[in-house]
Amino acid sequence: MTDQVTIKIFSDYVCPFCMLAEGPIEEATKDLYVNIEWMPFELRAHPHPTLRPEDDYLPAIWARAVYPMARELGVDITLPTVSPQPYTHLAFEGYQYAADHGKGTEYTHRMFQAFFQEDQDLGNPAVLATLAAEIGLDGNAFRAALDNRTYQSRHQEALREAQTHQIQSVPTILVGTTRLEGVPTPAALRQAILNTQADQQLAAASKTTCNVDGC
Repeated sequence: MTDQVTIKIFSDYVCPFCMLAEGPIEEATKDLYVNIEWMPFELRAHPHPTLRPEDDYLPAIWARAVYPMARELGVDITLPTVSPQPYTHLAFEGYQYAADHGKGTEYTHRMFQAFFQEDQDLGNPAVLATLAAEIGLDGNAFRAALDNRTYQSRHQEALREAQTHQIQSVPTILVGTTRLEGVPTPAALRQAILNTQADQQLAAASKTTCNVDGC
């Protein structure tokens, strides 16, 4: 069997470029044997203040970079009016619950859709529970996990992994020894996957052969 390649995507649910990366990632991984792990990176963790859409910065960066790229990629995306922007630690703890139930990628897509297309507040536990139920998770059990902070330690562990990899911006994608920062082109990501797959197969083959020095 072809070796499965793990793709780690470091992102934040309030990062528009992370949502814009979904299409290229889907295109690049089509018909390939991959395991996609969405990893957390809180751009502005509590208690640091988050950004406000009514200030100058967000409208400027959206006009200069987000909207042009969205038009190029054919993605419907709008600067949310939620002010200030929500902290995302609870949403990420919810991701851990979703991943445990086999819906990590589906959950991530729903978070991006809810924030950037529906203007929903991802810092509100009730909103998160409703969104979780919409993708087939048990909304009550999900809300209980948030209220009890069941996945807090696992989320913190994932954040430490981002520190280990010295993640400074999102999206950042790790595929084997390849690091892609920003919205990737499908060709570049696909090539990284194929290269990693070849490296894994070569490493596996080397473990099943003997040489003149023995096994």
